[in-house]
This record gives sequence, C-alpha cells and structure tokens, in this order.
Amino acid sequence: MRCLLLLVTALVLSAAGEMSLTVDKLTDFIRSAVKLKQTDKEVAETLRHVKMVEKLDDRTIEELQSMGAGPKTVAALKELGDASSSLPQAAPPPPKPVIVPPPPPDSIEQAKIIDEAREYVMNYTKSLPNFICVQVTRRDVDRGGTGSSWYHQDTITAKLSYSDRHEDYEVILKNDQPVTNVKMEQLGGTVSAGEFGTMMSEIFEPGSHADFSWDHWATLRGRRAYAFAYDIAQEYSQYHMKEIETGKEIVPAYRGLVYIDRDTKTVTKITLNPYNIPSDFPVRDARESLDYDLQTIGDMQYMLPLKAVLTSKLTRYMTKNDIEFRLYRKFETGSTIKFDTPDPLPDDQTKEK
Repeated sequence: MRCLLLLVTALVLSAAGEMSLTVDKLTDFIRSAVKLKQTDKEVAETLRHVKMVEKLDDRTIEELQSMGAGPKTVAALKELGDASSSLPQAAPPPPKPVIVPPPPPDSIEQAKIIDEAREYVMNYTKSLPNFICVQVTRRDVDRGGTGSSWYHQDTITAKLSYSDRHEDYEVILKNDQPVTNVKMEQLGGTVSAGEFGTMMSEIFEPGSHADFSWDHWATLRGRRAYAFAYDIAQEYSQYHMKEIETGKEIVPAYRGLVYIDRDTKTVTKITLNPYNIPSDFPVRDARESLDYDLQTIGDMQYMLPLKAVLTSKLTRYMTKNDIEFRLYRKFETGSTIKFDTPDPLPDDQTKEK
C-alpha cells in the first residue's frame, strides 16, 4: 500500500506540473522513497516539480541526507532550499499529547479485585466443558544464547483433549508430517504443561501466600485490565522445573504479572519468571507468558488459553516455544477436528497496548 501511494504521489506531481509542499510533506515523501528504494534519479526528477510553501533550511536537508537521500536528490533539495530562503520557517511540530493514566484503585478496591479474581480462578476448571482443540508448538533455538538469532527447530501439532478436568495430548504432526504413538516428552527440547487452570490456581490459592501489588493499567485485545505484580516464595512454590535427560528437578520461587479484566474480573494474561535458580541446575533462566481469550464451544463462550510463550536460557543456548491453542470443539463421541497446522496468530492478539 505504501508503494502504491508513493507511485500515485509521483504521478500527481509530474502531471500537475508543480506541487506545493510543506516541509513535513516533503520529509514524508523522501522517507517513503528511501524505504521503497526508489532510484536517486527518479526522486530528484520528482523534486523538480515541487514548490515549497515553507523555508527548507540546511539542517532539514542534512537530516534528509542522513535518512538515505542520494546525491542527485540532495542537489535538488538544495535548489529547493535556495528557492525557499525568503519564505517563513516551518511551524514547529505540535507537542506530543501527554497521556495521563487514570489513578490506580485504592488499597481497599485492589484487595476486592484480587478476591474476585481468586474466586473466579478457584472455580475455573469446574466451569469448563469437555473439549478438544489443536495445540501448535513452534520451537526455536538460539545457539548463541543472546535471544537475537533464533533458528526454527520444529513445529509440533497435537490434539489436546480436555475431559473431566484432565488434559491429554496426542502428537499428530511434526513439521506437517504425520506421526503416531509419540508423546511430547519423547520429542526432546523444552515442553510445558498447566495452561488449563493449574498456573492460575497455583498463584491464587491461599496456600501460595502470593504477595500481590499494583503494577499498572493495561489494554489487552481492546479491553481494559488491571495488572498486578505477584511474588511467591520458594517454600510455598508449586512451580516445577525438570531437566528431562538427567531427571533433575527443582521447585524455585517465582514472580510475574497477572492481568485481570476490569469489567469481568477474569484473568486474561499471566507472566511467570522463576528466580534464585540453583547454580548447578542446567536452566539458568526461564520466562513464560500465557494469554486467555474467549472461545466458543457449542453455543457458549469460555475464557480459554490462546497462546503461551516459554523461553529458557541454558548454559550456552536459549530455547523458545510459541504454543497456540486453536480450533476449540466440544468433546463428544465421534468428535473430529481438521489437523492442518494453522498460520501463526498476529502479534496484536497478545501484545499489550
């Protein structure tokens, strides 16, 4: 679309013989031309049909050159600068609007919000129907351990069955190739579990002694949410980390954020970060996020997992699992589901606004 707009702009400039531009509009044009890799000659020729309505000063020309304007374009810009030297200076850009967030709820209201969310969480699994869905796990590795050079390892598509508060996973495809009689644990790499209520309940149940504190206002998927920080000490933690090859397992302390929908008091996102991991454990750091969204099963809507992201840092490399939950269906005798691997969800589905 940007390409189409730029071409149309150039045609209009040429057809009209001369086009009057402000400094801002000229800057937008040069920026788009550089981004779309228009030739220096083409851009310079377009500028021959431009007349400035404001003074184009040397500093602006230098900034346009630093953006990537070529020598012919710069020469044309200097001609425009000379021709506009007697014109008034461009008006300074308007100040960016200062967005003042609403004040946080007071301490009494915060406690009430946490209590309402806790009641929701404690009854969460009781409200869920039996269902099946597709779980798609895209696994990446960064062998440099910096988190900046991810290499795609594999994509695992599984049938997830939820019946009588129990999850069952059946791997159907690996890299779009059918597999049979294979468990997730047998595929190596990093795996996770607990997305269907366990993670929430372990944070909110009284025995966790979670310390909640206000963090900020958030917007997720177009809805306002309270974001609370939480911290669970190691002696109350139920978060297990297990190294599959050696069988070594730890239960560390962990902290993170929990997002609570302002209107419904349902939990819509959780982040989790274990800390004080023993120095002899292979995993040095781990971070997990889990987003929930409304899903239709039968003729009812339920708040169910949408996407989880788990990253872990080992001694020399990092791993990342992007886990999506798609195509929810009611679990019934003879239930079927199409096992193609869906395209990844758009980033705005889980990005905080």
